[in-house]
Amino acid sequence: MRLDTLHTAETPEGIALSLRPAGLVARGLAYLIDFGIRLGIFMAISITVGLLGKMGAGILLISYFCLEWFYPVLFELTRAAATPGKRVMGLRVVMDSGLPVTPAASLTRNLLRAADFVPAFYGAGIVSMLWRRDSKRLGDLAAGTLVVFSDQVSLHGEVPVAEPQAPARALSAREQAAVVSWAGRARRLTPERLDELARLAEPVLGPGVHGASASQRLLGVAQWVLGRRGGAR
Repeated sequence: MRLDTLHTAETPEGIALSLRPAGLVARGLAYLIDFGIRLGIFMAISITVGLLGKMGAGILLISYFCLEWFYPVLFELTRAAATPGKRVMGLRVVMDSGLPVTPAASLTRNLLRAADFVPAFYGAGIVSMLWRRDSKRLGDLAAGTLVVFSDQVSLHGEVPVAEPQAPARALSAREQAAVVSWAGRARRLTPERLDELARLAEPVLGPGVHGASASQRLLGVAQWVLGRRGGAR
């Protein structure tokens, strides 16, 4: 059973990412901010073209269409991957893999706001967001996108100081990641539990310092994996 709402993804390069999906409140506030901005732009345009008669009405309709459908797409394809409202709330749009959102995905998720809107006031989208742990609306489900908080997620703390120690054999990338992950959680575990987990890695532990515990030796391996060869920090 998971107690957090973190979404984990792995890039094609094998890099594990932890993303924190944004919930209904943050996304709702971002929407209201963007709605206010779009309304302001539309009013400014309507005042500007108000004296152009039928031509002005045509420009106004085109402006409304562009603001409704392309305003979010345009901003989501920028480096920030977020509309002004999302940026204020510290949000960004990414693919399920954690990679930047693609033009096709951004267009899909925004076109399907019509489906999220039914039966009224984004009812379907709100139900979907409340139902799912990753707070996806229908447009996100179809496009394979996530709205996440843009601040970094810290899963592990600093690796405790230890004398670097080479492993007894070469470690795969996954094994190295597991050792560093274990070491990063060292301060959150009791010494007994830390040593219990370290003993599972006994086959990769070298001889180490005489009398050193399994956890001390594995912390040394973690330092070695992190490239610290010249002694403890």
